[in-house]
Amino acid sequence: MAKGLTDIPGIRVGHVSDYEAVTGCTAILCEQGAVGGVDIRGSASGTEEIATLDPGHIDPQVHGIVLTGGSAFGLEAASGVRRYLERRGVGVLAGTARVPIVPAAVIFDLPIAKPGARPSVAMGEAAASTANTDAVPEGCVGAGTGATVGKLYGLRQAMKGGLGTFTVMLSDGVMVAGLAVVNALGDVRDPETGKIVAGARKAPDSREFVNTVEAMKAGAKGSFIRSNTTLGVVATNARLTKVQATKLAQFASLGMARTIYPVNTMFDGDTVFALSSGDRQADINILGVAAADALAQAILRAVRFAKTLGGVPGLG
Repeated sequence: MAKGLTDIPGIRVGHVSDYEAVTGCTAILCEQGAVGGVDIRGSASGTEEIATLDPGHIDPQVHGIVLTGGSAFGLEAASGVRRYLERRGVGVLAGTARVPIVPAAVIFDLPIAKPGARPSVAMGEAAASTANTDAVPEGCVGAGTGATVGKLYGLRQAMKGGLGTFTVMLSDGVMVAGLAVVNALGDVRDPETGKIVAGARKAPDSREFVNTVEAMKAGAKGSFIRSNTTLGVVATNARLTKVQATKLAQFASLGMARTIYPVNTMFDGDTVFALSSGDRQADINILGVAAADALAQAILRAVRFAKTLGGVPGLG
């Protein structure tokens, strides 16, 4: 039975979810090292250590990825993950110390979260300490705890987003798994039917959808503030270079474009990471097709498993 991102050998995932504060963080660990890449297409991203994923950067691998709520404040959680990995002797040898390479990205969940409550160093450390290879919990967990979607008219007419994951199995044992934290301005649609699954509603007490794209084209005066972002991670057991991992992240971003309308806006910080943790041989184009599918399905699962929380209705 597929477990999601943890289907990929060498990948562990841990969550901390604060349901009173309605925020949380997720630690994705690859302690033996993984070749990484990234693709940032939104214009309101909040990130840390992104330069380490550049093909020209000296560090060949990363040791973890942190996804977190709390906007820029939540980046503190990455320091907790680094502390955890350092204690385990994980990281790049630099003199007498080992320095874990842990890129991170945030969603903006401050409007739904308890005022002043943000993921912290301690929360990041706790998420890392719970990381395991079990099936990844989905819905309102970890970085998806405070996620919302369909925010054209603000939270009163929005729906809950969350965290989802999905694995695509290819031939000869090659796998590509995706994980998504969905906190989008836009609506989430099923790419097979084109129907809106979760999104902006016509009224606070309604389950009838506005159709954000059509409303925007009609000149809707919506809530265009930078309180949105969808984060993705795709991982494979195929061997990739840093250039290929970057390309895999770009391919995976197409999964967002198939499911979120609109996507990559000036008010979304949409970011996708890619991790290569294995030695199997596979064509990057085939992996790219699988990565887009894996991320699209992870996005659908994120909203389908998201329960009502913080006064925002969910489907789960």
